[in-house]
Amino acid sequence: MEPVKIVTRLPPPVGTTARSRAASPAAEAELGGAPWLQFGDELVYVVQQQNWAAMIEAVSRAGDGLREHPGTIDRARLHVIIQKGRLFQREHPDVALIVDKGRFLLVDMDPNAAQQLAKKKQPCYSVRTLDLLEATGEIGENRIVFEARDRGANRGRLPVINPAVQALVDQISRATFEANLAQLVGFPTRFSTSTHYGEVCDFVEQQFESLGYATSRQTISVNGAPSANIVARLRGTGPVPRGVVLVAAHLDSVNHEGTASSPAPGADDDGSGSAGVLEIARVLNDQVSTHDLVLVLFGGEEQGLFGSKHFVRSLSAAQRSKLRAVITMDMIGTLNTPVPTVLLEARAFAQPLLDRLAAAASNYTTLEVETSINAANSDHVSFLDKGIPAVLTIEGADSTNDEIHTAHDTLDHINFDLVLQILRMNTAFIAEALSMA
Repeated sequence: MEPVKIVTRLPPPVGTTARSRAASPAAEAELGGAPWLQFGDELVYVVQQQNWAAMIEAVSRAGDGLREHPGTIDRARLHVIIQKGRLFQREHPDVALIVDKGRFLLVDMDPNAAQQLAKKKQPCYSVRTLDLLEATGEIGENRIVFEARDRGANRGRLPVINPAVQALVDQISRATFEANLAQLVGFPTRFSTSTHYGEVCDFVEQQFESLGYATSRQTISVNGAPSANIVARLRGTGPVPRGVVLVAAHLDSVNHEGTASSPAPGADDDGSGSAGVLEIARVLNDQVSTHDLVLVLFGGEEQGLFGSKHFVRSLSAAQRSKLRAVITMDMIGTLNTPVPTVLLEARAFAQPLLDRLAAAASNYTTLEVETSINAANSDHVSFLDKGIPAVLTIEGADSTNDEIHTAHDTLDHINFDLVLQILRMNTAFIAEALSMA
């Protein structure tokens, strides 16, 4: 047993720049060299017994700046919940919470129980020990769970605001997005193996075809039952071999409080992402580009990423090598933060892609940006696991939509300003990526 104390450095006052990695070493020194975890604008220090005296003195000096959590805890009991914390809490209400950022949690949990959950490979959330988090690569045991970025630091990564890209961004329309989302939510359920899911596939396939895309239906198996991915393609005009930019969301929905046939409108999860793919398809359908655009709506995500895993397996080595970027959208419609915020999630090797999306957010939107390299539990993982650069774009993480996976994930929870800003960011990035030499 390794007893530790937990100290939280509280967020800076509203209106000041969020605390970032650069601020951490000084604070670490105050607490006797304690390693830290970063949860957005909060730093959580794990203080070993030999440093408790230094910690008590630092907390006393800091006043309201540092908060000591009562008692001690065995370090082995500390676990981070990633994607989606609220669903974890719904299933495990008795697990003690230390830090609550909605999608990301720090919990006090029996290690054996955590291991059993990890073996089950829950499709909705991941349970990780501190050692299984991505390190910063700079300082010892320090870990960034997710990070709140300074908007000004992102500006300039794209050399200029491109007028042609701005013109495309300006075409993103609430009217067409909302109409498509209303159609998707209007089906009783989009459960992956239901009759209604087949009807949903018909609808989105017709939408793509009406926009001039070459479409196909890829048959997949979800726990032994048939389902499908819908794939739409638009060829670029550059010389062969061209690269590919892929944009995706998951089409299926689920109701964990009912059965496979229970109402599952899935407005945010993931009707918002699916309608977003259709909206980006509309804006880019007559775009002359160097590279190919591929749009995919996956089935079977809610049961364990079946559609995206099948899609990646179906690609040859040559096809995988052409993928310049994969952008996925899963839940882009609920405002969980004081201001519109997007979380960009990838792994370390896809950091350049993540940085360019953050730059697009700064250049073409007013979004605040959070980033994480602890990818989990959505379709981007299927690509990342095979070394393909992919980023999840999802609504910000301070709290989360408590209605997902129920009959209450409905249109009235959608914040259209947030949706449109995330779509503008993605459209800007995609347009730039499609035109790159």
